[in-house]
Amino acid sequence: MPPAAGNTASRSGAPLLGMTRDGRLLLVGRALRTFGFGYLSVILALYLASQGLTAPQIGGVFTATLIEDALATSLLAAVADRVGRRRILILTPLLITLAGSALALARHPGVLIVAVVIGTLSPGGQEAGPFSPLEQAALPETVRSEARTRAFAWYNIAGFLPAALGALAAGLWLTAARALGIPESAAYRGLLWLYAASGAVLSLLYTRLSPAVEAREQPSEARPALLGLHRSRAVVFQLAGLQAVDALAGGFVVQSLLVYWFHLRYGVGPEVLGPLFFGTNLLSAASFLVAARAAERIGLLNTMVFTHLPSNVLLALVPLMPGLPLAAATLLARHLLSQMDVPTRQAYAMALVTPDERSAAAGFTTSARALAQAAAPVFSGFALATTATGLPFFLAGGLKIVYDLTLYFRFRRVPLPAEAGTSEQ
Repeated sequence: MPPAAGNTASRSGAPLLGMTRDGRLLLVGRALRTFGFGYLSVILALYLASQGLTAPQIGGVFTATLIEDALATSLLAAVADRVGRRRILILTPLLITLAGSALALARHPGVLIVAVVIGTLSPGGQEAGPFSPLEQAALPETVRSEARTRAFAWYNIAGFLPAALGALAAGLWLTAARALGIPESAAYRGLLWLYAASGAVLSLLYTRLSPAVEAREQPSEARPALLGLHRSRAVVFQLAGLQAVDALAGGFVVQSLLVYWFHLRYGVGPEVLGPLFFGTNLLSAASFLVAARAAERIGLLNTMVFTHLPSNVLLALVPLMPGLPLAAATLLARHLLSQMDVPTRQAYAMALVTPDERSAAAGFTTSARALAQAAAPVFSGFALATTATGLPFFLAGGLKIVYDLTLYFRFRRVPLPAEAGTSEQ
């Protein structure tokens, strides 16, 4: 059996938290992937609208792609530790290539809908597909246990910062294309072809991962019995149920729909919205390192809850602002806090389960979040069909507050293993 990557993470000279080469490759892969997701989220709803889809249709398509993505993620994560994490990571980027190519070539609304649903896309500007659960399962083995939360913080910086740059790049490209006289449809399709190419590059990158990213061998009697889970099944189901509530709330305000809402309410285009969502993602990325520090002082659960609550109040206030500057400022303030629960939530889940359950646990919680989130965009699409109503913001903020309080009171007395690497015991 090859040694676990975590056993080599403390070798002298290893940079960034003592992270192994595999860990650094996972960060690069996430950065490449989310850069594409970031610029796609700025143009996707606008591109579909320019091709003749209505607001309810766009919401319905986003719901369908989220459902398909959740089901595929759950299935692949459940078998990843037997089939091979590396093998799945190499093959699934081809769905990114399929989605980008089909969208760029399609001219009929029906073909567009099929392309969005079947391919790997991210309406929210962040993760889609089975990549993140498999990477989260492998990441704890690439660093020392006491550095785990900080590793997840850097992992999320490698997601949100490139997503922010992607959103900014979309706005800059579309502005430049307009100045150069390039038709808007051609400018959109240029970004779609770039997205398709990124899938092929990502697949090649994952071929460089070593066998150390695979799950450790377990005795035959310890093999997972259901959805890849055994000892930790009950606690994972409870955690996934609560996270589904949070994700349902987030589905009302995924980034593509926020872009569309600001476009309808204030009449602004990608040249304004690209920089705005660059700012939201940049602030989220900066908050991750603060989250890691906070978790070391007050614990993972407290950091998750006590930063998330005020951010949800700010979310509900966005549509109540009297103009674009104040609405944008409130949204930016919200993102100072709203994502601090992400690295702590991931580290918390990985600390709760045994190493051979990590792929399945990450996949199950991710899929539960995606399925719950999928129910919301279609509602938001109908709500935005005639006017930029604030109802999605109110529902999202209220449900997220319910999630925060329930999570805290359910898990505040649940101990974490000493290997969690935080003050939370």
